[in-house]
Amino acid sequence: MTTAPNESAAVFLDRDGTLMREVNYCADPKQVEIFPGVPEALRRLQAAGYKLIVISNQAGIGRGYFTEEQYRAVEAEVERAVLPANFDGVYFCPDRPDLATDRRKPAPGMVFEARRDHKIDLARSFFIGDKAIDIECGRNAGVRTILVKTGYGAGETRAAPDWIAEDLSAAVDIILNLNEASRGDSPAG
Repeated sequence: MTTAPNESAAVFLDRDGTLMREVNYCADPKQVEIFPGVPEALRRLQAAGYKLIVISNQAGIGRGYFTEEQYRAVEAEVERAVLPANFDGVYFCPDRPDLATDRRKPAPGMVFEARRDHKIDLARSFFIGDKAIDIECGRNAGVRTILVKTGYGAGETRAAPDWIAEDLSAAVDIILNLNEASRGDSPAG
């Protein structure tokens, strides 16, 4: 796959259990608890030239546990809590698992939407998450994968990620060390 000159590398990020403490069907912004070090880790990725894209299943909407409006209030709190970092895109899928479309992880539909919307080079990109479905989604999209041990990641045994990291900060160290080692494969081109 050749890289178009205007394509950027990205880091696709699961939200619950990766950026913030896992809350079963989080519908209240007051429940948002960003993991320590997340804002700084995200800023380091941005400084290195990566676009930051959140990819999140939100089956609670499809199941009627909370509304899209409640989801958006939680997402707004996540975005506030990671400042000064900011996301280039946020994609969510409200599908219930039994009615899943090609957008629900582990399907790569949301990643492909982000690729189109943000001109992303998937070959230079990564997916970071705490569940096997995150890793499978990244693999299905053709990006490198990192499983973090936060959220469900500590007990995850079915995932086959390219790398395993203790948390988001350690995952960012992996990415930036790979850039350093390859120098010519920086996100900027």
